[in-house]
Amino acid sequence: MTGIGGVEMGAQAARSRALAVLRVRSRALAVALLPAAAAVILLVGGSTGHLAGGGWDVLRWVVSVLALCVLLAAAGVALVVARSRPAVTPTVTVAEESAPDLYRMVRDLADRLDVPAPSAIALTPDCDSWLEDRTHPAHGPPPAEKHHDDLAGPGGPAHRRSATAPVLVIGSPFLWWMRVGELRAVLAPVVAGTGPSAHPDIAAARRFIRGLDAAVAVASAGRRDPVSRVACAGLGWASRLLLRSCRGHAAEMERGVATAAAERAQAVDYGLRIVAQEQVGLAYAGWDRLLTRVALPAWRMGRWPSRLDVGVVAALTELSRRDRLAEGFASRLGERPACDLLEEPGVMDEAVSLLAARLFHGGPAETGADWSPVGWEEYPEEVVDRTWRTDAARLHRVLDTLGVRRAAEGAAPGTDGPTLARVLDHLTTPDGASTAPLTAGIDAHAATETENGPGTPSAGPDASRPPADDPGPSRPPYDDSDASRPPADGPDASHPVYDDSDASHPPYGDSDASRPPADGPDASHPVYDDLDPDAPHPPYGDHATPVPTTPAEDDEDDLADTTARGAALAAGLTAQLAREEAEARPAGAHALSSAPGPAAGPDAALWDDRALPLLPLQPPRTGREILTAHITAMVCCAAMDTAGAAPALDWLDGPSLLFDGARTADLAPSVLSLVEAGDPGPLRAWMTALGIRPEKPVRLV
Repeated sequence: MTGIGGVEMGAQAARSRALAVLRVRSRALAVALLPAAAAVILLVGGSTGHLAGGGWDVLRWVVSVLALCVLLAAAGVALVVARSRPAVTPTVTVAEESAPDLYRMVRDLADRLDVPAPSAIALTPDCDSWLEDRTHPAHGPPPAEKHHDDLAGPGGPAHRRSATAPVLVIGSPFLWWMRVGELRAVLAPVVAGTGPSAHPDIAAARRFIRGLDAAVAVASAGRRDPVSRVACAGLGWASRLLLRSCRGHAAEMERGVATAAAERAQAVDYGLRIVAQEQVGLAYAGWDRLLTRVALPAWRMGRWPSRLDVGVVAALTELSRRDRLAEGFASRLGERPACDLLEEPGVMDEAVSLLAARLFHGGPAETGADWSPVGWEEYPEEVVDRTWRTDAARLHRVLDTLGVRRAAEGAAPGTDGPTLARVLDHLTTPDGASTAPLTAGIDAHAATETENGPGTPSAGPDASRPPADDPGPSRPPYDDSDASRPPADGPDASHPVYDDSDASHPPYGDSDASRPPADGPDASHPVYDDLDPDAPHPPYGDHATPVPTTPAEDDEDDLADTTARGAALAAGLTAQLAREEAEARPAGAHALSSAPGPAAGPDAALWDDRALPLLPLQPPRTGREILTAHITAMVCCAAMDTAGAAPALDWLDGPSLLFDGARTADLAPSVLSLVEAGDPGPLRAWMTALGIRPEKPVRLV
């Protein structure tokens, strides 16, 4: 009785709050009709002779004109609220033909919970699951096909797939990491949310809130003509006022819906859900690690890993091997994985991987010469090796710009190529003798760019000699990347924090907010606690997440502890990276595709991608981080070319360097000593121990 009582109490609370939201809409309509009612009274009074006279005639005209203006404005606001397209989370739709077992499991779960089944299933590159309403006409009609297992017998259907049923969005890492039973237990409270969603009052209140949110976005869109700006200002004021009035009621309504869904789901796999919830936090930790350490370097190189979900399984398996806290998790791998519910899991994984690259990095919608998939077996050579050599080539180009000699005085012939010794000697030269030449080199380069355009190399001492890192006509160009990072060797490098966030869902249309675990109390629908109608709203369809920028003062503070030559080199690398990114951006990062995508591709018709990435993974790197990454890349190139080292992929830390099959994890402190103090001693000792020869030229791209 406790569970049934909790369901009824939660549903009743949600309905009462939904009625409160609808009363706000009714009050707004009454206020809009009030001037019209006054005008009708005055007109009737004049026609009957009760309100006669010049003053009453003027008042009738004024009130009638005011009523007409208010009615037109109210009709315009109502039309925008009703017709504006609510924001939709980017997903990959799973057709029933491609996952009949998954649809069957969800319908069986809905039958056990005695709620309507979701209208469709979609995947998202996120560690969460939720219900999403896509019944707006702009989102297209819901699937209308019938299913034989919807029928319970000749007496009628056991449950009907309502035309207004929401879409079940499932995080793709759950399908690959969780077992079938665990996925069913985690989805139980989410699917249970379709019951309250079918109530007419709750559905109407949600449509009203989503319409107001979309109207605020429309009003925030940039307009050039004065009439449009005035109209949008009025629309935004009215929509924000209504949102402010509905905010508290909407939040309580969603809490009631979540409470009812959670209480109803307790009768289904409750014990297994407690165990499965541990896997939610673990999957989130592995997914975040995989995106930031492994996928991001590949995206910056113009390659997107086509099996991200397979990679998260490998990363979590590696974590269970390293971390004693994760002992026992690998034993689950003998059970049937949830991805077996898909007919072609590889196709779905590829589609979700491409969508993740678009959302988190802003890559193009289709593959091409500068944006191609890469398999995990090709990752060390295609991503790690190219990233290091590209960064090393950029480092030497900047040194050429600064006028740094390629070979020391008295060096043997043939040693004027790109060497690690050149970098070490430059950064360890006393600062007093180097500040003026470096400043002159930077000024000369800036003057050359001003005269000849960006990217034009300045004429330095070695201008008559072609650079040693020139690829030549027979070597294909590669995309430069700034993704190389030193191997992590900190104590927590391979032990992510198992943070199971309980943050509430974002308002409708807020694509940038983080979502709670699927089993959280608010898993069925967003909560409007943080809905601030007075805050600046992005233009509708332009869900741009403002990428945090590093002010010049902060960058100077970051380089304050480095040497003068290190700071100058870091500034040159930062400027070179900015130029390369600016040149590459028009070629693909924000290009929109007009060609139809694959059958299992992202739902491009449901969301606007004019401002990608929607969810950037990391803020821009500081000058010190860029310099450290480039020096680390140069050291790794020297190790590969002179000591037989090999590039490798670490599932938890990304690019790594192998010596005799073992990973080196003590390079970062030595590089930092050179960058921060100009002391090459630790780095030279490290290279001597491994047989690396810094005076030998290395191969660049």
